[in-house]
Amino acid sequence: MSGSESGMTEAIEKPRLRHPEKANRPASPHKPKPPWIRVRAPTSPVYHETRALMRTLDLRTVCEEAACPNIGECWAKRHATMMILGAVCTRACAFCNVATGLPDRLDPHEPERVAEAVARMGLAHVVITSVDRDDLDDGGAEHFARVIRAIRAAAPGATIEVLTPDFLRKPGAIETVVAARPDVYNHNLETVPRLYPSVRPGARYFVSLQLLARVKEIDPTMFTKSGLMVGLGEGREEVLQVMDDLRAAEVDFLTVGQYLQPTPKHHPIDRFWTPDEFAGLAAAARAKGFLLVSASPLTRSSYHAGEDFAALREARRHLIEDAR
Repeated sequence: MSGSESGMTEAIEKPRLRHPEKANRPASPHKPKPPWIRVRAPTSPVYHETRALMRTLDLRTVCEEAACPNIGECWAKRHATMMILGAVCTRACAFCNVATGLPDRLDPHEPERVAEAVARMGLAHVVITSVDRDDLDDGGAEHFARVIRAIRAAAPGATIEVLTPDFLRKPGAIETVVAARPDVYNHNLETVPRLYPSVRPGARYFVSLQLLARVKEIDPTMFTKSGLMVGLGEGREEVLQVMDDLRAAEVDFLTVGQYLQPTPKHHPIDRFWTPDEFAGLAAAARAKGFLLVSASPLTRSSYHAGEDFAALREARRHLIEDAR
């Protein structure tokens, strides 16, 4: 090899590991999926149109970054959950497939591109989520607010749901997002408090719970929502206790879905909950007073979000009428 060839070789950067913090973890093999958890590969022409639009506008979706099993169904209906604030997360949750590492530079033009995508797709309801940005003074709260305002301007008929980080140690961040008036404020607890050290080591259970309670303190009319995964090693009674905690925080809408292990280096699946067990969780949640519950093996935070928002508004209308 010549000197110039050697220099060129040395100049080639090694590919960035998606999950460097998990590289030295022991691999845990995938458990075979039961019949009720399997989905078909996406083939719809509309799926490919949606994918092309995301590429054209240089946008990211949590559907792709988190390897959501429902991507084929949702994108075929032109439903996509936009992921803002870059593609690299400052946290290292053991369940998540989003890349971890040094975050991307904040893109000041992203709000307008997200709004353009919403308008071009003709979305009636849009979900906006993000990576964690512990490096930013406000955790990205003002960027969320800018995205909401841009969507209102470009697609005034669309309703907006945000799924935000916990804004840990970011005073004023929650208030900034609520002031932008999203229609639904979602923040996922993800799992039971006992499993936080192994599943969400960078988060704190009661901080997440207090975030949801704070949204209701600021604006009691704003819908709040949270989600859980099962299959990480939690017990049913622990899940029921989390439901009680969420109701104490006046959360309106609960989603519960099966955890699926993205790679052998991620948190292992403890077990697959059966459809009957999910039906039991849904019944228990409704009995505890949630306005709306979605619990099934393939339920995800943004799955059927538009239809669910319509049902959520209808449930509140009935509740108000019954109270008269």
